[in-house]
Amino acid sequence: MTPGRSSGIQARVKRHWPEYAMEMAGLACFMAAAVVITTTVEHPASPLRAAVPSAIARRALIGVGMGLTAAALIYSPWGRRSGAHLNPAVTLSYLRLGKVGLADAGFYVAAQFAGAALGLGAAAALLRGAAANAAVHYVATVPGVAGAAAAFGAELAISFGMMTTILAVSNTPRAAHFTGAIAACLIAAYITIEAPLSGMSMNPARTFAPAIAAGASRFLWIYFIAPPLGMLLAAETYLRRHGAAAVRCAKLHHPAAGPCHFNCGKAV
Repeated sequence: MTPGRSSGIQARVKRHWPEYAMEMAGLACFMAAAVVITTTVEHPASPLRAAVPSAIARRALIGVGMGLTAAALIYSPWGRRSGAHLNPAVTLSYLRLGKVGLADAGFYVAAQFAGAALGLGAAAALLRGAAANAAVHYVATVPGVAGAAAAFGAELAISFGMMTTILAVSNTPRAAHFTGAIAACLIAAYITIEAPLSGMSMNPARTFAPAIAAGASRFLWIYFIAPPLGMLLAAETYLRRHGAAAVRCAKLHHPAAGPCHFNCGKAV
């Protein structure tokens, strides 16, 4: 690396470290919520588990909880500032769309992986071993009874659907404000319906730490390949249909005013 490039990256980190920290904190909160909500709903000792015998009803409860968590993070002051990607696949898609610089993308991805590990560790410690129960399994995402191929296809499909929706809504001025809410609804629906196929990840960082904690790293390749591939396919499709100029920004919810550290096409 040349001295000029190195100093440029250092300057970028100095300017944007708050956004990197917000991404890390955001995914930490999301992971902690996933562990706490899943343990509350699925642990055999939980009264809620006894009160709701239907597996799909329990998945719906988890889905609603995680959808609300995602929406709260996206619309929070930190989410509005960082863009609330909370997912390496989202960041890589915006890198392909030309809205995120390479250095920012690298630090975002590192922050997301770190945040997921911190959130899982904190929640597991708080719950004093309950997250290790087989019914919770550290919220690890693994293929269901249909097998690895079905899990890969499902992750590819839901990731494509999520990114397609984000791009369609966020780049429509009248609807852009609802991007976070619609993404949250998709998360809830995917957890309810798709989780039996793959565990519903869409997110390599979300899957990595639980896989290590649960000793379920055998299928990591599915969640490292399918979600980025699905979202990158959605980004490529959008580019070919609408062009790069149609992408307003890399933020899921853009504030009405204020600075933006992305290659933003919206006047702020």
